[in-house]
Amino acid sequence: MRMTPQLTAVLLGLALMLPWAAATAASADEINARADAALDRLYGQSPEARPLVARAKGVLIFPRVIKAGIGIGGEYGEGVLRIGGKPVQYYSTAAASIGFQLGAQAKAQILLFMTEEALADFRAKDGWEIGVDGSVTLVRIGVGGSIDTTTTRAPVIGFVLADRGLMYDLSLSGSKISRIDR
Repeated sequence: MRMTPQLTAVLLGLALMLPWAAATAASADEINARADAALDRLYGQSPEARPLVARAKGVLIFPRVIKAGIGIGGEYGEGVLRIGGKPVQYYSTAAASIGFQLGAQAKAQILLFMTEEALADFRAKDGWEIGVDGSVTLVRIGVGGSIDTTTTRAPVIGFVLADRGLMYDLSLSGSKISRIDR
């Protein structure tokens, strides 16, 4: 099998990120504390998000996802799935990309599973890829923290909160989510 230059670049980017990601693995307590802070930030930016989170069947919170790239990029973060407000499983998210990108950023990603079916489908798979195994409706928070009401009817709703740093691309596409032990 012959690898294309693009595939080689993606694999190289992931290979370079894996040792860094393993070295920065967080404990369950750290992930949960950061998850609480990420939810507080979300509620501060959009009070309308609070009832959505309360209504969700499951909430997957990646409080700190680090993304970096210069043409070739990658991202990695660890998070927690909460059901009924209680942590039930820990996950990692990783993605690689090629294209126009320059910079680095930290961001929080929050996925709300609004139906039992969407939550069960997610939990049934060890490796769940956004856009392949499930579709996520990304919420853009408008003026005054308003959320589009048509968005709230989706089975999986996603929020991306920029933390610091500058990055051209704020999305969830191509992210692969896998279970981890903590």
